[in-house]
Amino acid sequence: MELRVPTHEDAYAWHCLFADREVMEFHGGPAEFSVYEELTARQRRHAAERGFCLWTIVDEQGEVAGFTGAQPWPHQSFGPWGEIEIGWRLGRAYWGRGYATAAARTTLARLRAAGVERVVAMVDARNERSVAVTRRLGMNLAKSFAYRPRHAGGQELVGHQYELTL
Repeated sequence: MELRVPTHEDAYAWHCLFADREVMEFHGGPAEFSVYEELTARQRRHAAERGFCLWTIVDEQGEVAGFTGAQPWPHQSFGPWGEIEIGWRLGRAYWGRGYATAAARTTLARLRAAGVERVVAMVDARNERSVAVTRRLGMNLAKSFAYRPRHAGGQELVGHQYELTL
């Protein structure tokens, strides 16, 4: 497994991997290609400016498996504004194979090297796979909160904020 700064071509790979409704269950459903064009471009900027980003995960065969990494929390209207959020998302074929945890551990090492002292992970409480990754990373549940994402049709959901001091 390799982690690399996302290329322009990775926007298409991410778009294809994340077109699966099950993969996107806790992320508002599949998104348009333009979302991934913007996201990969933003990650290239983060890598250049901060030394970290959401890196593309490449498997042993050279195929894009998803992403992991960290970025400043992107929402000013809610959540941990000013914090560095660690995150991961894998294509369905890569679930249950240890990729998310291994890639996130590499991310933590890279963040320490970049001088980041603390990270948060924002996880939908129903997302048991991501909750398990936070536990394997040694993250602590700091708070729970109710939120109403547009994709939930106004339904109130519960989110968790996990934290880890590096």
